[in-house]
Order: sequence, then C-alpha cells, then structure tokens
Amino acid sequence: MKVELTGGKLINPSFQPAKSGSLSLVGLSAQDSRDRRRKRELGKWAPEGSDQTTGGVEFKVFYWSRFYETQIRQERSSLKAGRQAMASMEGLIGLMNRIQRACTALGDHGGGGEGANLPTLWESLPTIAVVGGQSSGKSSVLESIVGRDFLPRGSGIVTRRPLVLQLHQIDKGAHDYAEFLHLPKTRFSDFALVRQEIADETDRVTGKTKQISPVPIHLSIYSPNVVNLTLIDLPGLTKVAVEGQPESVVHDIENMVRSYVEKPNCIILAISPANQDIATSDAIKLSKEVDPSGERTFGVLTKLDLMDKGTNALDVLEGRAYRLQYPWVGIVNRSQADINRKVDMIVAREKEREYFENSPDYAHLASKMGSVYLAKLLSQHLEAVIKARIPSITSLINKTIDELESELDTIGKEVAADPGAQLYTILELCRAFDRVFKEHLDGGRSGGDKIYGVFDHKLPAAFRKLPFDRYLSVQNVKKVVSEADGYQPHLIAPEQGYRRLVEAGLAYFKGPAEATVDAVHVVLRDLVRKSIGETEPLRRFPTLQAAIATAANEALERFREDGRGTALRLVDMEAYLTVEFFRKLPQDPDSGSKVGNNTNESNGSGSGSVTVDRYGDGHYRNIASNVSQYIKMVGDQLLHKIPKAVVHCQVREAKRSLLNHFYVHIGKKEASQFGHLLDEDPAMLERRQRCWKRLELYKSARDEIDSVAWTR
Repeated sequence: MKVELTGGKLINPSFQPAKSGSLSLVGLSAQDSRDRRRKRELGKWAPEGSDQTTGGVEFKVFYWSRFYETQIRQERSSLKAGRQAMASMEGLIGLMNRIQRACTALGDHGGGGEGANLPTLWESLPTIAVVGGQSSGKSSVLESIVGRDFLPRGSGIVTRRPLVLQLHQIDKGAHDYAEFLHLPKTRFSDFALVRQEIADETDRVTGKTKQISPVPIHLSIYSPNVVNLTLIDLPGLTKVAVEGQPESVVHDIENMVRSYVEKPNCIILAISPANQDIATSDAIKLSKEVDPSGERTFGVLTKLDLMDKGTNALDVLEGRAYRLQYPWVGIVNRSQADINRKVDMIVAREKEREYFENSPDYAHLASKMGSVYLAKLLSQHLEAVIKARIPSITSLINKTIDELESELDTIGKEVAADPGAQLYTILELCRAFDRVFKEHLDGGRSGGDKIYGVFDHKLPAAFRKLPFDRYLSVQNVKKVVSEADGYQPHLIAPEQGYRRLVEAGLAYFKGPAEATVDAVHVVLRDLVRKSIGETEPLRRFPTLQAAIATAANEALERFREDGRGTALRLVDMEAYLTVEFFRKLPQDPDSGSKVGNNTNESNGSGSGSVTVDRYGDGHYRNIASNVSQYIKMVGDQLLHKIPKAVVHCQVREAKRSLLNHFYVHIGKKEASQFGHLLDEDPAMLERRQRCWKRLELYKSARDEIDSVAWTR
C-alpha cells in the first residue's frame, strides 16, 4: 500500500514498498525488532526526510531510494536461492532414496549373498550408517531425529536387520505417516504398528532364533517435523551372544557393520555414551579402523545428562579427547521414565534444547547441540556428498549397463515357446557350432595344426620304426622263399618268394596307416569338444550340447571307418607287382655268389661260362635288397597317399557333413520334442534372470538421475 503525505499529516502509515521512482513514505515501528533494524540501516542512507510522530509511534519518512530497492531485490533473491537449495536437497536425497529402494526390490543390498558375483550399485551410493554399541542410545537418537517413538525396544540384540530410514519433510500441519517398501500399499499413521511391523518383518527373514540378516528393511517416514535425510540403522555392536544365538553372532554383526562403514561412500554416524570412557567406545574404535583420518565420521555423544556430578564431556565435544574432521554433537535423549510415561518426542526436543541453553558447561555450545541440529547437519552434508558423487555414479551406471548388456547378449534371450522358432534356434546353434569347428580346422582357431603334426611327424616316425632290417635278413628271406617254393624249389628266380616277401613286407605299413587314421580321429573328436565349449550361444543348452556331441562323434566314427578302409586299400594295392620296377633292377649276380672260375667246354664249344649258386647267401641278399628297394619306394609313396586319404575321408567330410545325419534326425522329431533339446542349464537361467534384474536396476537409476535437475 502506498504511503502519501496529505496536509502535513501521515495517512495510513504501514510497511509497504511502492514502485520505484514514486514518492512514498515508509513507517517503521520502534516496537518491531525487524523494522527497527531496517530503520537503522536505511536511516544512514536516506538523504531526505523528516521525523514525525503519530499515535505515540515514531516514524522516519523519507523518499524511496535506490538503496532500499536493491535491499528488497537482494532479500527476494536470497529467499529464492533458499527455496532452490531446499528443492535441490529434496531432489538429491529423494533421488538416493528411490535408487536405494530399487536396489532392495531388485536384490542388490551390497555385500555377499545371491548377487555376490554381480556388480552392485548399493555400495556406490552415499549413505549415513548409524553405528553404536548396545545401550549407547542409538535408537533414542534416531527417534529423536524423527520425532516419533517407532523402534523396537528390549534387552539383547534388538536390531537384527539393517533399517534404511528415509525421512521426507512434508507441509506444516500435515499428519505424520510411514510406509514400508515390502508393504507398498499400506500407510501407517499409528507408529506403534510401525514398531510391530519392524519386529515382524525381521522375524520373517531371520526367524525367531535371533539370527541376523544383511537384507535391509526400508521404512519411509513423512512428517513436517523432520528434515530430508536417509539413515541406515545397523545392529548394535556387542561382545556377548545372548541366549538363543550362536557365538559367531558377535563377529557376524561386526562383519556386517564393517561391510557398510568401510565403503568410501559411507558417512559414519558414531554413537557413544558420555557416561563411558570414549576410549572404550565400540563405534569410535571401528570408525578409527576404517576411517583413520576421521573425514567420514560424525561423532555423537549421548547421555550427557547421566554423567556424574561435577564432570562434563567438554574434552570430547570440543575435540580434545578425540578429534574428528567435523565437530562432535551432544544429544540428551528421553529418560526411561519419559519413555514409560510416553512423553511426546517434540516435548522431549524442547527439553533437550533447554538443557543445553541452561547448562553452565554446555551453554556456549548450545547452538550446535541437540538432535534437531544433528539432523540438519547430516542432511546438509549428505546433500553435498551426493552432489559431489553424482558424476562418478553416473559414469559407473553407464559402464555397468554396457557390461550387463554385453553379458546378456552372450547368454542369449529366453527360448521361444513356438515350435517353429525353437527349430530355427536349434539349427542356428548347430550352424554356430559348425562355424567354430571349421575355424579350428582352417586355422582361425588352434587345434587344426595337430592334424598336420600327425602327417609330418608321427607317420614318418612310425615308418622309420618298422622292422624291415630284421624282416629282410638273409635267414628270414631264405625261410620265406623256401616256404613259397614248397616241394618244388625255384629254378631261376624265386618269383613266389618275391611276391610273398613283398606282400608280407607291405603289411607292416598297415599299422602306421591305421594309427594315422586313429590319431586324426582323436584330434577331430577333441575339436568337436572344444568347439561345443567355445560356441557361446550353445553353452546355455546342455541337452542340445550332448545331442550335437553324440551326433558329431557318430559321424566321425563313420568317417574313421571310411578313412581306415581307404588307407588299407592303398597299402594292399601296392602288393600288385609291375614289371617296370623289377626291369630296372641290376641283373648281375652278387660277386660273392660265384663258386668257382672253372671254364668248361660244352657241346664242343670253346667259350667259357660262370656258374651261379641260386641257393647261396649272396643270392638271398640280392633278393632282400630288391625287395627292400621296392618297399622303400612304396613307403615314400604312402607317406603322401595316406594323408591324402585321411584328409579326403575324414577331415573333408567332417567339414562338409558333420551334422547331416543330425539334421535328418531333427527333421523327423515331433514339434513337441524341440523344447527338450532347448532345456537350459539352471545356473545359466538363474544368471540371466539376475542380470536382467540388475540391468533393470541400473537403467532405473540412470532414468532417476536424468529426471532430477540439481544445482551444481
């Protein structure tokens, strides 16, 4: 409302700025502290004006100045920035809340468990873990921050599962309520029922045996009396197992707590009671191990009102006893009597504030003590940490999405229910296996070179070991020739003996020929096995793997029989002796076979002749030499022919028709039988489901981050 001067009197004086450039009056009440402050500041800068008094209230009347307009703009800008900062805080902490809920819903809660071999997003999220020993006041601190009595109480280990507590500030005047992630359609306005549901949900997972579990409970509380904040309440550290718990529970709890607080993204809220020596604090001891510099730890000192008279905790609160990067915060919780009387938490907060303001020991620290201050401090710090970590979290999410999609491509999609699609899948998998098998043979993958090794090393080595020296000894040649002659000894050349020596000698080549066929068969079988293992899409179908392996090995057996028959026929064919080879052999008898140089006259002629002993050792050595040369010639030829026969009958056919019989067999099957061949490995099926869940989580997190606009 504009203020105008009429007839020398002030009309309707009130605090209402006018538009810039117009003549206005501003009334400043001396009774209003905010207006007095404005009056003092503006009075220094108003060059024009006069003092007037109306109704006993003093006013400063002055013309509208540029300075005052600037002040108003700055004030409005400050309010706008505050609202933006609050929206930013709500957006970032709310973002982490949604991602944490998605993590739990999709099976990612860090640490071990079923998803231990999968990437975890949970451990990358900034969190505040509440750590403390039993009876340290940990539950009371949380209830004071929330302003509600909602946590289970009792003796022994009460908190047996992590409780992810997400606080959401709502409008003033709205009613408090709570929601659980596992009961998404149920809203709790009675917090006694919230306490009971926490206990019941704990028992549903851990049973009544007081066991512990790393699977968290998610609880969201909506209230005008909280700040936007997320805390994880962990089981209290203990030194003794209670009745009904195994002795290992002490170490199990410590390991669970340690798995949270050792992560670099975890903010540690270490709760310690003031009426105990800080050096014995379980929370401080653990935080010192995982955060020796104290840069991630906030120290909270409880039970200040229970210390012995004449003592105080200033050495701790002021950082002299144990220094952290952040100041210690003192808390005064409700007494047991207050809890029994069900004193309202808001009233308890007011009593806590009064305690610090009126305490002679802590009054100078009162503005930085209490659960209200602690909640605001943690909320601001969590928001700052989240803002700093968003880029690295986004990078991790994008990288993990690529990795999971790549793994799912390798695992393959779920099998279709349609028989036609199933048959197509079977044939595609067979072709994929066949490609890998051919790559092994053709040199794209290792293994095919072993076949060449059989031809180039094993076959020649086997030929060299054949006992031809013993077989073609004079004694054995004489024996074979004599047996071949029978009752009629040969007259000129032992032709039957030659043939028998050659045939029996060639038989020695059959062993290496068969061994070559078998060696190549072994290599091919091994390549089938390797190819099945290296065909990635086939790994998920053990039944189809077995069927392909059986069909391929049966085909290789057929190829081996064909190769063996061909190789042996090559050897047998060399038993047919042609004239050409023996025509080129020297016909002169061995000089050692002469029995004399007598010259006889025969039929009156005067010419001399040489008499040759056809049954002497020299003659048999000559026969052995001739047979040896023929066998050597045949051996040289077989060194080339046997590999060709093996390649033609085994390797070539394996490349061309390894699964032909299998295709025919598949074509004769009933459509309902295709599904049996595509039965997946249960482990692979489970792996795919887990990968899909984890991929869904990461994509959901990416979408959440993309949807939140935060101010840097």
